[in-house]
Amino acid sequence: MPPHSISTYRKPLAALKFSFFMLFSLSLGAHAQGRGATSASAPASTPAAPAAAPGNDGSDILLKRMDDLLWYQKIGDIADIDKSEYGGAPNPHIKNKKAPGATNPLIIHVYTFIPKKLDRSKKQPLLVYVHQGVHQSLDTTIDAHMIRELLEQGYTIVSTDYRGSTGYGRGYYEDIDYGGLEVDDVYRGLQWMLDKYSFLDASRVGIVGWSHGGLITLMNIFAHPHNFAVAYAGVPVSDLVARMGYETEGYREIYSASYHLGESVHDDIEEYRKRSPVNHAKELDTPLLIHTNTNDEDVNFLEVEHLIQALTFEKKKFEYKIYENAPGGHYFNRIDTPLALQSRHDIYVFLAKYLHPENPPK
Repeated sequence: MPPHSISTYRKPLAALKFSFFMLFSLSLGAHAQGRGATSASAPASTPAAPAAAPGNDGSDILLKRMDDLLWYQKIGDIADIDKSEYGGAPNPHIKNKKAPGATNPLIIHVYTFIPKKLDRSKKQPLLVYVHQGVHQSLDTTIDAHMIRELLEQGYTIVSTDYRGSTGYGRGYYEDIDYGGLEVDDVYRGLQWMLDKYSFLDASRVGIVGWSHGGLITLMNIFAHPHNFAVAYAGVPVSDLVARMGYETEGYREIYSASYHLGESVHDDIEEYRKRSPVNHAKELDTPLLIHTNTNDEDVNFLEVEHLIQALTFEKKKFEYKIYENAPGGHYFNRIDTPLALQSRHDIYVFLAKYLHPENPPK
């Protein structure tokens, strides 16, 4: 065997990854001690703000695979968990469309969670869970406790790590199509799920998302109003033009990067309007609940206020609640305060009214 073949390093690398995972798990377990493995606390970072671009060392991929294992620790007792891929629209950023593979479908990553006790002999509802954050991904720290609560009600869940998500290398990160094909990626995940599992009821599909996930939720129901029975958007990014006005120059530069929107809002305001839910209010035809918080430090209340005003102007039927200075700011109803638990209960009651899960909230 050659002295520097890959086999020489495979076992030490595997041992290193395992040790890294064990240290990570132990530290996370210690952090969770006394509050339950799936309880939530607000992350230090702001999710709608883009995460830093991954390096070329593959560390983001390793961290993602470690977090994927934690799903089995946190909800494996009640759910059949799987991760798969499906084809999305080709990457529009590729300039040479004649290059080999340039027009191939982009491989999109997706999680599925099915309650272990679900009666698959009869039709069941499906919930599309859209992860928060630009350049973020489905994450056990932020999402596991809510995924668990939904599974306990009897929902089968599909959650797509749409193009631009972290954990898949620099290339996938730069494949982002903000408010565009990332919305299509999530919709294709819904269709893929319905094709895969015959027990799912296509007339009982709901979609939920917070922050940037709220934007994708809204854009999906605006584009496909009759494919969703109900939707919830929590603290949703709603008005990109306004957002660029109150954010910093560094934030705006991320959006004008060549792999992102490619232009500043000053140079192409219509492109930013096209990708803003507030400019599609007239397309609403799906039961919708919106929550916002006046002290949101990430998605400023004025964005969601604009959305509520636009929907009201279009005489659309929807429900909303404005929380006044709720503890937790942007994460106010994703943590485990009494107010957050009550807010999530209200969300679940709203969803159940249209989706009729096996174990609806009381």
